[in-house]
Amino acid sequence: MNKFVMVAIGGTIAGVLATTQLAAPLLAQESSKNSSVYEQLDLFGDIFERIRAQYVEEVDTNELIEAAINGMLTSLDPHSSYMSPEDAADMRVQTRGEFGGLGIEVTQEEGFVKVVSPIDGTPADAAGIEAGDFITHVDGQSLLGLTLDQAVDMMRGPVGSEIVITVLREGTAEPFDVSIIRDTIKLTAVRTRTEGQAVVLRVTTFNDQTYSNLESGLSDAIAEAGGIDAISGIVLDLRNNPGGLLTQAIRVSDAFLEKGEIVSTRGRNPEDGERYNATPGDLAQGKPVVVLINGGSASASEIVAGALQDHRRAVVIGTKSFGKGSVQTVMPLRGEGAMRLTTARYYTPSGRSIQALGVSPDILVEQPRRQPASAEEEESAAPSRSEADLRGSLNNDSLTEDQIRQIEEDRAKAELSAKLREDDYQLAYALDILKGLSALGPMR
Repeated sequence: MNKFVMVAIGGTIAGVLATTQLAAPLLAQESSKNSSVYEQLDLFGDIFERIRAQYVEEVDTNELIEAAINGMLTSLDPHSSYMSPEDAADMRVQTRGEFGGLGIEVTQEEGFVKVVSPIDGTPADAAGIEAGDFITHVDGQSLLGLTLDQAVDMMRGPVGSEIVITVLREGTAEPFDVSIIRDTIKLTAVRTRTEGQAVVLRVTTFNDQTYSNLESGLSDAIAEAGGIDAISGIVLDLRNNPGGLLTQAIRVSDAFLEKGEIVSTRGRNPEDGERYNATPGDLAQGKPVVVLINGGSASASEIVAGALQDHRRAVVIGTKSFGKGSVQTVMPLRGEGAMRLTTARYYTPSGRSIQALGVSPDILVEQPRRQPASAEEEESAAPSRSEADLRGSLNNDSLTEDQIRQIEEDRAKAELSAKLREDDYQLAYALDILKGLSALGPMR
């Protein structure tokens, strides 16, 4: 404390000595500012008392004050807000990985609720809700004019209860209703599977479990494959990942980087800036990495994608990410409530901010909407014939039976990969890129 006071006093003295002739005008300006603030606070108090005394119905003063506080915060940006004690408790539960609801991450745009992304395996995901959808009504009631927290409260309810949301989607002429049954949302932060020789890490959120899930899942997949040399690389799937904890984004980025900056944050005051660097150790041991992103990849997802892209540690594939480049600090308040306040912007290692711009993929790959096949297309999809199908064709005399069997197994894997393009074109593309990178040999 003494050190802080000394620094503050030294700065003040230097300022007085350097601006002796301007001291009086500066003091007058400061006094004028304070007077203006006090006048505005008096105005607020006057309005508050008049509402309490003269509004047509009796008002709950606590709700009135909370609404005023929230109005002040939401006027700053879409991500600053007041959280009641109940909302603050819900937020703490969510970061631990389990909560009740629909399973969508939302923001507010032009007065309506906009879906940042649905969460894998949740009721909203099963109902077909997509990133970029606008929710205009809940059970027939308009959300226009409500705060984001009020809109979210309307979407909450008992597990097992039905909710009907009205959705406006780009490319659809008219809004449409979607019926969803609320459920308990249990988040598995990272799901791991293998596709051919590639390990696919599907990261759905950045909560307390994310890094530990990723580390254990990757370790198990490598062991099951027979060691690191048996895999071609890793696909880090961050599509429709709405973000979460900054600390977890840093740890996930660090998992694939040996050194260098991961992300920096810059607040209002230069001394509040932070810089986070990678530590030695690469869980992938130099194997190629492909990162998948789309318009539902936001915040912490963009930190990871931006860091790996800037360090040329990964090829980023997909579509432009959401573009949330700000950091929110949750500050506890008296009465068990909390304030979510935007306190900094974050920057990728190259010094770029992705605020409102997003991370641009190295290779732009759209996810095509599946169209039902016509009868003509199904008829034309008859299996093709080759030389080997002809009666009496000659045998191949240059290969052993084992070599032929290996070729047939490789061909079967390639056919499975091609089939994946029908279900998930972006992932299939990522796997093809990994296969190409592994064919070039180890990274140097």
